[in-house]
Amino acid sequence: MATNGSLNRKLRMGLVGGGQGSFIGRVHCTAAVLDNRAALVAGALSSDPEKAKASAPDYDIPPARAYGSFQELIDTETGLPADERIDFISITTPNHVHFPVAKAAVDAGINVVCDKPLTLDLAEAEELAAAVQSSDVVFALTHNYTGYPLVRQAREMILGGELGEINAIRAEYIQGWLRTRLELEDQKQASWRTDPARSGAAGCFGDIATHAFNLGRYMTGVMPAEISCNLKTFEEGRQLDDYGQAVIRYENGALGSVVASQISHGRENDLKIEIDGTKGALAWSQEEPNKMLFRQNGKPHALYTRDPNAPFMNASGAAACRLPSGHPEAYFEAFANVYRSAYDNMILRAEGQGFEKVDTIYPNVCDGVEGMYFIQQCVASSKEGGAWLPLRHELARR
Repeated sequence: MATNGSLNRKLRMGLVGGGQGSFIGRVHCTAAVLDNRAALVAGALSSDPEKAKASAPDYDIPPARAYGSFQELIDTETGLPADERIDFISITTPNHVHFPVAKAAVDAGINVVCDKPLTLDLAEAEELAAAVQSSDVVFALTHNYTGYPLVRQAREMILGGELGEINAIRAEYIQGWLRTRLELEDQKQASWRTDPARSGAAGCFGDIATHAFNLGRYMTGVMPAEISCNLKTFEEGRQLDDYGQAVIRYENGALGSVVASQISHGRENDLKIEIDGTKGALAWSQEEPNKMLFRQNGKPHALYTRDPNAPFMNASGAAACRLPSGHPEAYFEAFANVYRSAYDNMILRAEGQGFEKVDTIYPNVCDGVEGMYFIQQCVASSKEGGAWLPLRHELARR
């Protein structure tokens, strides 16, 4: 068996959500075990008890630990001997279920890895953050794009001053899969993402613009000050936005923009970010994640490639790689990097050691609260015709 640091066993995982028809549940499970540091041993895979138990064989979860609800999972697992119970729960449900599962897990002393956004609304996010801060659990949020090697490379370059003072952050996340009203065809992913009761106050902006905003914050550390946003629903009858654009003023004087669409023909998962500084500029695209462009006036453009053995790679970028150069690493590996970083702290906790809870390489509950504040302020600004509203939350971290 692989060794987890000085913890001579694999971490034990419980999965909530991820039942038949789920996309993100399988992604989480694959990422969680990619480095052989964890094993999926229990699950409550659906809100429907019968479907939950029927889905268990898909994950090789034994019948005795295939639970009919998340509360049954938590109650039963916490009653098991310490050397058998789960170490953490992964939450892969629609948004409206994130809070009750996460809060129950935190209150029970179970570590959490939660899909984004953190909760259904800001009030839930703030209550959950308070619970996490008063506990000793590890809490990770899977803004998975933060796990890409060249994103972490860029972060270390920027925080180290290689781009100088940051002047502009332009991020966009463009898709086309909701150009028609798939939700009327009972398509599972479309159905809950366009339903305010399950998705929250925003559609496209809650689903993918939060990633674009978070990426800029993660890479630069520049603190937001104010936001002006316009959201629109182009598909008639849809309850939530399917397109939007926002302008951000940052505390250091920088300007930012976030554009998100789910109705642009032919666009698949086109997340891009460009960052301008006084000494240089960089650009990265999620659909070609193993390349990053760095530009300086009067010099040839530099193309960074994902190469853990190259002298131009910094420690953060190289540490996020698993394969030699030329072998593409992408979505699953980036997800796994969030898990791997969280595991390091879970191990410290299991060994009775202290660990950092706010300034972490992986997104945590503070990032989740900031993301929910972003959604709330975008929706409010749009309702007021693009009014400028505050954007810095007291829990925002540099």
